[in-house]
Amino acid sequence: MGKFEQEAKTLLEAIGGKENVTAVTHCATRMRFVLGDPQKADVKTIETIPAVKGTFTNAGQFQVIIGNDVPIFYNDFTAISGIEGVSKEAAKSAAKSNQNMIQRVMTMLAEIFTPIIPALVVGGLILGFRNVLGEMQMEWLGRKIIDGVKQVNEQGEPVYNTIADISQFWNGIYNFLWLPGEAIFHFLPVGITWSVTRKMGTTQILGIVLGICLVSPQLLNAYAVPTTSAAEIAEKWTWNFGFASITRIGYQAQVIPALLAGLSLAHLERFWRKVTPEVISMIAVPFLSLVPALILAHTVLGPIGWTIGKGLSTVVLAGLTGSFKWLFGLVFGALYAPFVITGLHHMTNAIDTQLVADTATHTTGLWPMIALSNIAQGSAVFAYFFMKRHNEREAQVALPATISAYLGVTEPALFGVNVKYIYPFVAGMIGSSLAGLVCVMLNIQANAVGVGGLPALLSINSKYLGAFVLTMVIAIVVPFILTLVFAKTGLFVKKEEATEEVIASTEESETKAPADIISPLTGQAKELATATDPVFASGLMGQGVLIEPSEGELTAPIDGVVSVLFPTKHAVGITATNGVEMLIHIGMDTVSLEGKGFEAHIQQGDRIKAGDKLISFDIETIKEAGLVVETPVIITNYSEFPTEIIGDLPRQVERGQTIFKA
Repeated sequence: MGKFEQEAKTLLEAIGGKENVTAVTHCATRMRFVLGDPQKADVKTIETIPAVKGTFTNAGQFQVIIGNDVPIFYNDFTAISGIEGVSKEAAKSAAKSNQNMIQRVMTMLAEIFTPIIPALVVGGLILGFRNVLGEMQMEWLGRKIIDGVKQVNEQGEPVYNTIADISQFWNGIYNFLWLPGEAIFHFLPVGITWSVTRKMGTTQILGIVLGICLVSPQLLNAYAVPTTSAAEIAEKWTWNFGFASITRIGYQAQVIPALLAGLSLAHLERFWRKVTPEVISMIAVPFLSLVPALILAHTVLGPIGWTIGKGLSTVVLAGLTGSFKWLFGLVFGALYAPFVITGLHHMTNAIDTQLVADTATHTTGLWPMIALSNIAQGSAVFAYFFMKRHNEREAQVALPATISAYLGVTEPALFGVNVKYIYPFVAGMIGSSLAGLVCVMLNIQANAVGVGGLPALLSINSKYLGAFVLTMVIAIVVPFILTLVFAKTGLFVKKEEATEEVIASTEESETKAPADIISPLTGQAKELATATDPVFASGLMGQGVLIEPSEGELTAPIDGVVSVLFPTKHAVGITATNGVEMLIHIGMDTVSLEGKGFEAHIQQGDRIKAGDKLISFDIETIKEAGLVVETPVIITNYSEFPTEIIGDLPRQVERGQTIFKA
């Protein structure tokens, strides 16, 4: 009898039986199901299975979180069910059958925009810092003096200095930061066309070249188009072919034209790959893909995309500034968190960027409300943590999720606590709705997108800082209070949660000796809550740290046995001699590399000593695939072995240095 045979049988029945399973696979921590009818899955029963740590639905896949033992569980499941497993990519393809057209579009947008989000975040932070240095006028700095005369505005009011005005050093920083800050948004089409080709599996360098051809200095800058007359464009900014002419207009900061151009390039390349003889494909396919895509971009797709983008931003701008803007603020504030659950929130990235490009002030009123929704859901989960702070298991999930939401990443809060228990989710929606109402009524604007949660304060236009602080107070206080009220009154509380009592566990009769865990990597150690993957970030898989490695060598963090070594060599499970169970997962989604760039120096079942070499990996190979290298180092049986982080995070760590105790 297999280790998990009985639990696998229970799971098979709970997901609706063999006939309801379209495809099944697994990664380092989770069983991934594509179900014919997702409604048949009995989540309540599934989450009572001892081996199951939680469930998670994403992109048409029903995911059951198992942990280190997932390969064993998977083998037992396929044995008792008679279902043949498939590859991860095949499961993704099958999952699309569970998605309607809108969900498929949203999934595609998510896969395109996710790789460029780090650049948007950095750009937003940089522009926010420039906002503090060069835009905020501070009375305590005194009046600006030029040629011995104190400056006043047209109304005779004193003009106060900014930090950049009074310090040459900060003035230099202010001007220097324009380079990366503006480049990220001006050249955004390059990132989009690259990401499209990456997602479609076509030649990424062609995507980059196409993007450059959309923002070349040889084109009239998109920001200058509104102030350039039609006559001047016809005279100076056209390609004249005798029988026809094409306007030479750039698409700086434009999202939809770049998206359409990138998709045309990818589909052209796929077509030419199929019909072109192999002997000339290396030359013919790039040429026949890039040149037609470029012509389409500047003649058809660019203008169409520009019109769609302008129309979309006009509609949203009307909602933000029209007679019923109060209603827009209420509705959008309430619905943004559900958008995150469904994946629809990725569309707002395109709309926000379009607003910044199209409005006369180059600002957006949508992003402040998104940041307020992050804060509201964070406050709701913080209230849950406050109530459950003496329940170790609940607290270890809720506190990291709170931090993550306050920093702009709400998935751990939503999936780990708020949606699971409903009432914190509703409290967050109400608080976000009220904050959104006040936000649009005060016409609060952000200079850039990308920085969510509390740090979004840096991206707010200096004129609206005080008003935004007021909305932040609403987004913090209202959800916190409502979560406590709902819990006490039972409103929106699931029946089983309402009758639950927090009972201190007295079952442990022996005290386990603490164990030192040494760093298996050299690099930057961070809070686990900052992980890209929401399941790791929420703490559902275990407790520990996240390490961004600077060297591609993984060593053993503790004495023990290699309990799991994945065939793709991207993850390893260890059972220590004192019973601590650990998982180290190199990078995120690196299972898709199928072992490329990884070399194992051990085998499953080997006994190891702390410091022994386990796996070598190529950081550049992982990054070139568009994946992140951040590596969770976690204790999966943390309920038995609570973790205690040694020192402050983030910080630089070396292999062999103690990072936490179990």
